[in-house]
Amino acid sequence: MQEKLIAKVEGKVSKFHKDSNGIIKFRDRTCIPAKEELRKLIIEEAHKNSLSIHPGAAKMYQDLKKMFWWSGMKKAVVEFVALCLVCQKTKVEHKKPFGELQSLDVPDWKWERVTPPI
Repeated sequence: MQEKLIAKVEGKVSKFHKDSNGIIKFRDRTCIPAKEELRKLIIEEAHKNSLSIHPGAAKMYQDLKKMFWWSGMKKAVVEFVALCLVCQKTKVEHKKPFGELQSLDVPDWKWERVTPPI
């Protein structure tokens, strides 16, 4: 028999329940206790998984939220990925490369040209 718990989380009424093994669940996701070592271990395992190999923060959060829940999980995932040295070195920015800088002509008289040349 499942025991239903109703708790207020961040001002909203949410349903939590215990499964047959006594594990607290939130919407069929396992609730992780407020132990930083455990949360960090879960994030590290998900990030270094051989099937996903260093996913970005958005993908990693989407994968983790299917199975786990804890308050502030998205922020923890974003901070972890931002500090990952491998990700910083290998992730490519999707921006056009900047061109070379071009100097502006020096006007002969003050206020001769107010805007840069086109």
